[in-house]
Amino acid sequence: MSSPHHPSLWQRVAQAPKAELHVHIEGTLEPEMVFALAQRNGVRLPHDSVEALRAAYRFDDLQSFLDLYYACASVLLTEQDFHDMAMAYFERAVADHVVRAEVFFDPQTHTARGVPMATVIKGLQSAGQAAQARWGLSVDWILCFLRHLSEADAFQTLAEALPHREAFIGVGLDSGERGNPPSKFTQVFARCRALGLHIVAHAGEEGSSAYIDQALDLLQAERIDHGVRCTDDPDLVRRLARQGTPLTVCPLSNTKLRVFDQMRDHNLPHLLSQGLCVMVNSDDPAYFGGYVNDNYRALMDAFPDLDAASMHQLLRNSLTASFAPQSQQAEWLSALDAAFA
Repeated sequence: MSSPHHPSLWQRVAQAPKAELHVHIEGTLEPEMVFALAQRNGVRLPHDSVEALRAAYRFDDLQSFLDLYYACASVLLTEQDFHDMAMAYFERAVADHVVRAEVFFDPQTHTARGVPMATVIKGLQSAGQAAQARWGLSVDWILCFLRHLSEADAFQTLAEALPHREAFIGVGLDSGERGNPPSKFTQVFARCRALGLHIVAHAGEEGSSAYIDQALDLLQAERIDHGVRCTDDPDLVRRLARQGTPLTVCPLSNTKLRVFDQMRDHNLPHLLSQGLCVMVNSDDPAYFGGYVNDNYRALMDAFPDLDAASMHQLLRNSLTASFAPQSQQAEWLSALDAAFA
């Protein structure tokens, strides 16, 4: 892995401690594992080979991606399946020098197919514990509600998850943005805040900048996932900078789903220059062409002007925007600062 522009800077970025705060565990399901689990569980797939499935990983928009994403998730049936999927991601994250992973999971994708909530959570939780024991990776889980479903469905999901309250630290909102504003979920997020859960929400990817305002004002989101449409509203950009609200940006995802036509059209460098707390994440890396270091590399290749100070800031933002304890953050930041000294 080397970038033609900054070989030495690229090595520092690749090997620096970093956090990943926007990754969907179901989106880390590589075609090879989809086929292995399909075979293990006797599930029939619409594609007859790994190559045919990988060729299908091409999308016009968010919905065309989601259709395939939900189809591939059908192979996940047992606790072992969820454990194996998560361990494969953690191994890749550790290779990218991720020290902290706050990972999204979508229980409704599985409970709708008759997979019990306990199966999903226990499989993921055991993988997180194994990754902490094996690699010292700091792992926490964020339960996401699917926004194309009803708020009543979200309440039902929360009720089913609460017996496992110790297994997740927060809740999020994901799936298709169009026609599904954050305002649809005001009550269930109020309940989650009362339970002491951290609040994050996808907003301003396909949805308008108004969705970012709603996520902040109505859901009281502590972080905005994506948030790149904030530039449609200069007042909102100023607000995000003033409040230091983290935006968990996913460059490869944004270009793959045509939020931006090409990486060089991406607004992440502009957001960084405006003083926003932006950082780099992988979103659904199996589908979008790369894990977190691949996203840093694609960004550096598209923007040769991103210097050491800019990359250092992006990496710092990932760590400080995490929900890890301050003492842990301080250790990671000290190691990061030393690497960029």
